[in-house]
Amino acid sequence: MCLGIPMQIVAIDRYVATCEAQGVRRDVSLFMIADTDLAVGDYVMVHVGYALQKMTHQDARTVWDLLDQIVAAGAA
Repeated sequence: MCLGIPMQIVAIDRYVATCEAQGVRRDVSLFMIADTDLAVGDYVMVHVGYALQKMTHQDARTVWDLLDQIVAAGAA
């Protein structure tokens, strides 16, 4: 199973963005979406170190809510 994680861009240096999600920061390659207009504060879907697509804040929040529900169901 593949899992993409929504992350917020906190810094951009050419084709690498520093992204954050729930207090965790990672350097993420922007190479696969290099033609997308990105800025600090934007959200991207990240899989194995690559940003796959830009997403809205609401879409990112929805994914995080669903992931929280999955974790809670597994703990029950």
